Amino acid sequence: MQVGAHSEGLRAAVIGSPISHSKSPLLHGAAYQALGLDIEYTRREAVETDAAALNTMLRNEPGWLGLSCTMPMKQALIPFLDNTSERVRILGAMNTVVVHRTDGEPVKLSGENTDVDGLIKSIAAMGATVLKNVAIFGAGNTASAAIMAVAESGAEHIDFVVRNLERAAASIALAQSFGLTANAILNDAAAFSIPEYDAAISTLPPGSADSFVDKLGLENLRPGTPLMDVTYDPWPSRLASAWTEHGGVAASGLTMLLYQAVEQVKLFTGVTEADWDHVINMMCDAVGLTRPQN
Repeated sequence: MQVGAHSEGLRAAVIGSPISHSKSPLLHGAAYQALGLDIEYTRREAVETDAAALNTMLRNEPGWLGLSCTMPMKQALIPFLDNTSERVRILGAMNTVVVHRTDGEPVKLSGENTDVDGLIKSIAAMGATVLKNVAIFGAGNTASAAIMAVAESGAEHIDFVVRNLERAAASIALAQSFGLTANAILNDAAAFSIPEYDAAISTLPPGSADSFVDKLGLENLRPGTPLMDVTYDPWPSRLASAWTEHGGVAASGLTMLLYQAVEQVKLFTGVTEADWDHVINMMCDAVGLTRPQN
């Protein structure tokens, strides 16, 4: 949908539970203001059992452009969508519902996963130009988006650093389906060589890496090696602090949230030609992120 300068009555929201902490309204609000669009973006508490009602709302209430979906809504709405992207079909999870309206036709809903974009662009923003060997901490749902992100970035091998080797089986299979080689390594053994990695992504919840940070051999870290840590509260995490103390660079999940939101804004509004550097700067200011070096 392409929205014009006269965009009164248009709206979007972030849904999930809990949702009161979400910074998405700050990011989206700043983006729409920078684009000169009058779009209301709010938070809505939602759980799986709300999926049918949300589907009805989007199809029947005027003005809806889409929804940003966080847990537990990344799977719940998929059965109600008219179509999904290849990313969503592969990962089985989406974070964006886009409303499509055409005069005289029923409303259509599509699903996309811009978390992948958020990861790709966050790592690129840290200066990573080559991603051949990557370490991913964790092998849960967030790791799936990370696998696709590094695969789309040209990676060849992933080591999954986990506390249970068996739990990494699905992640290894997903990586192999993209043509990558993959291993699982226990996080209490840290039997891997830090200098071999072009980047690392931590998909672990806050504090989960604290117990093994000292075992990572970060004294051998190559200067400038990027770490994308999906947590952002508290920040810096202990992992990020140790990483930067040993010469690496680290970005928080807030950076990922920024870049995935940029893609959502494009999908919701249909605006692709704009001064996106300016828009991103305004979004950074809204959440206290350092502006990227353009």
